[in-house]
Amino acid sequence: MKLYEYEAKSLFSLYNLPTPKGTTTTSSQQAYDIAAQFCTPVAVKAQVLVAGRGKVGGILFAKTPQQAKEAAQNLLNSKIKGEAVTKVLVEEQVSVRRELYFGLTVDRFNRCYVAVASEAGGVDIEEVAEKRPEKIYKQLLDSQLGLRLFHARQIAKGLGYSGSQMLELAQLLQNMYRLSMDYDAQLAEMNPLVETTDGRFVAVDARLILDDNALFQHPQYLQLRMEHQRDLATQEYEAQQNGLEYVLLDGDIGVVGNGAGLVMATMDLIALYGGQPANFLDMGGGAPLQRIKAALEAVLSNPKVKVLFVNIVGGITHCDEVAKSILLVRQQLKTPKPLVVRLMGTNEAEGKRILTDAGVPVFDRMEKAASRAVKLAQMEVA
Repeated sequence: MKLYEYEAKSLFSLYNLPTPKGTTTTSSQQAYDIAAQFCTPVAVKAQVLVAGRGKVGGILFAKTPQQAKEAAQNLLNSKIKGEAVTKVLVEEQVSVRRELYFGLTVDRFNRCYVAVASEAGGVDIEEVAEKRPEKIYKQLLDSQLGLRLFHARQIAKGLGYSGSQMLELAQLLQNMYRLSMDYDAQLAEMNPLVETTDGRFVAVDARLILDDNALFQHPQYLQLRMEHQRDLATQEYEAQQNGLEYVLLDGDIGVVGNGAGLVMATMDLIALYGGQPANFLDMGGGAPLQRIKAALEAVLSNPKVKVLFVNIVGGITHCDEVAKSILLVRQQLKTPKPLVVRLMGTNEAEGKRILTDAGVPVFDRMEKAASRAVKLAQMEVA
């Protein structure tokens, strides 16, 4: 789960991680008032859940309240990398001596957290790693030890600091580590982490991605995630509330499968045979009747859908139970749209018998099923 910058900075404040003074607003006039209160140049920053917004005009600077108002007008109701801007953060600018980078993320290859620091902050850190790897400092962290003070001091020294500044920076890095562990962060970044002209350290930008699988330990963020998802299309939002992974697309063949890889392969086959998927929908393994019904309803609620293609590989999921559920839901929804099913796996024979007896075409191979779905969709168009 990605947090907006202002949400991440709110958490930072709980761990004594310094950030610029700032306030969010949805109004350009309020942006004017906020800038006037600061009596200093400000940055007006679009609050969107995408990285690299500064490179595409998502951060504007203003020397006066009037300029802040104009910057907010430009950003509000615009789109940054396809995401609508409904809120901006107006915060004071800080005087910069150096821009640094510090981040904590998961090193999947080594199965541990890794601390990453660089004296090249304020830019795309992946680009720095590729073109100037000597500017990157990495420290793999033992899960039993974590980021100890000697690690943090070593990193601070690697960034060129000594004395009280080294100790201050080391403490800040440890605070960042505590936050990451407490909130099960997959990624925590300060970029740039600024050394000000009076020698302080301030996280000018903050990025936090929490592990979705650990949100049950942070119920306050479960509610917040629902609020973030309100920007989704209605079908996508409702599907996700039913535990489905659903993405609306532009085609006319509705796709339902049990497994993300299977669904993507199904979509590729549809495209191969000249069709266009109307959606991606993964209902997961062992789907009960209620989830199967929600999946079919979500797909069929799209008026563009002309054919429904259900592709199931039975394992935990039993094919005969899926077949019964499909027929029950089809009867409840009273949909006239053609249905194509591919079944394979546990209780496959019984599942096929149930559907065949009901007049639903069932296929062994997904290639044949995809080809049939595309032909039916083209017949509907003709």
